[in-house]
Amino acid sequence: MWVDRINGVARRIPVWAIWLVYGAPSVWFFYLGMTGGLGAEPIKALERELGEVALQLLIICLSITPLRRYPGINLIRFRRAFGLLVFYYVSLHLLVWLVLDVQIMAQIWADIIKRPYVTVGFTAFLLMIPLAVTSNNWSVRRLGPGWRRLHRLTYVVAVLGAVHFIWLSKGFQIEPLIYLAVILGLIGLRLRPAPQNQRA
Repeated sequence: MWVDRINGVARRIPVWAIWLVYGAPSVWFFYLGMTGGLGAEPIKALERELGEVALQLLIICLSITPLRRYPGINLIRFRRAFGLLVFYYVSLHLLVWLVLDVQIMAQIWADIIKRPYVTVGFTAFLLMIPLAVTSNNWSVRRLGPGWRRLHRLTYVVAVLGAVHFIWLSKGFQIEPLIYLAVILGLIGLRLRPAPQNQRA
C-alpha cells in the first residue's frame, strides 16, 4: 500500500536531514542578497522570502496531524523540527527587518505601534517564543496536558502570520489569500473530532 511505503521512507529519514534540507534556503537567500540576485531591493526581497518560507513550514506543521488522522501518513517525528524551523525563519525575517531595513530603534517601536501589519507580525513572533522554548521532552513531561493546550497557540500564530502577509502585500493579491485559506482549512481539520485511536 502506498501509505505504508511513504511511512517506511519517513522512518528511514533522519531528523537532521529535515534541518539540512529546509535550513539551507536561508543561507542561499542571504547569498543571493549579497550578490545582487534578489533584484533592486534585496532587503525587502530577503524579508519576503524568509517570511514566505516560514509560512510554508507552518503549513507543513499544521498538515502533519491531518495527514496522520486521515490517509494515515505518519510524520509526527518531524513535527518538532518543522516547528523550530518556523521559529528560525521568523526570527531571521524579524532580524532582517530590525537590523538591515529599519535600523533606527525609535522607528522600530513606532512601526510596531502604528503599522497594523507590523503589530500583527510582531505579536505572532512573541507568541512563538513560549512554543519554541517548550519544544523539548522535558517541557512535555513537566507541563503534562497543559503542553498541548499551550501549543494550540500555533493556530493563532498561523492566522496572524497569514494576516500579516495579506496586509504587507500591496494591492489585491491572491497568493496571501491562498495561504490564509489553506491555514484555516488545516486548522478546521485539526479541530474536528477524530476517532479515539487516531488522536495526535
